[in-house]
Amino acid sequence: MTAEDAWAPLAERFVDKHYASLRGRVRTYVVDRHLRTHLPPAPATLVDVGGGAGTQSIPLARAGFRLTIVDPSAAMLDRARLALAAEPTEVANRVRLVEATAAEAPDALGGDRFAGVLCHGVIMYVAEPHPFLTALATLLAPAGVLSLVAKNAACLAVRPALDGDWNAALAAFDTDYQVNGLGLRTRADSLDDVTATLAELAVERVAWYGVRLFSDGWTRDSPEPAHAADTPDAVFAVEFEASRRDPYRQLSRLFHYVGVRR
Repeated sequence: MTAEDAWAPLAERFVDKHYASLRGRVRTYVVDRHLRTHLPPAPATLVDVGGGAGTQSIPLARAGFRLTIVDPSAAMLDRARLALAAEPTEVANRVRLVEATAAEAPDALGGDRFAGVLCHGVIMYVAEPHPFLTALATLLAPAGVLSLVAKNAACLAVRPALDGDWNAALAAFDTDYQVNGLGLRTRADSLDDVTATLAELAVERVAWYGVRLFSDGWTRDSPEPAHAADTPDAVFAVEFEASRRDPYRQLSRLFHYVGVRR
């Protein structure tokens, strides 16, 4: 466990501003809709590594899955506890919370293997992906499903270019790092590299999707159009279609990798 909770000062902004925004809800919606087509039936056991406040996990617990949320941030897990307190008892009882990093997770969970390992929007915060992916693969049971959301290295120039920051856009062609909306330095990954690394770890890619294309530019500095909030279902529908069609998914800010352990 970490000695200092780096996410403590960011937890409120991350949960109440980012995830609660229409842009944040687009990510949750698109990932959830694709994920459910690949998961085994409930009550399968799932682990959400870096699951934070349970934004992606708690809806799965409502559907009957048994969830373990692993996160190194006590502040984020406190937000998960707060959310679970508002759920029916049978839903809350399906979720356990474990304070640990991804690297610590296999030991912290006693060597348990899971039918599904979720890790959404976490890998961009680690400097070296290989040990991180190894830890995720270790948690997978045979034929278990790995759901991973990463920043798409193929299109880092898009957002700064749309913002009119041409110098930043030009630099983005030759880097895999950017500062995100929380002011944190994040790393982007190549889908091909992630696929190859996981194949070495006996996890075979079975599908991939884009996550957030048209709404990605709706940031704190460039708010979403006023009319977008009036038609959220239409926004979700457009982003879902973009997530599964070329070339749109290739240009999405994030990619959603789905693999199965051989």
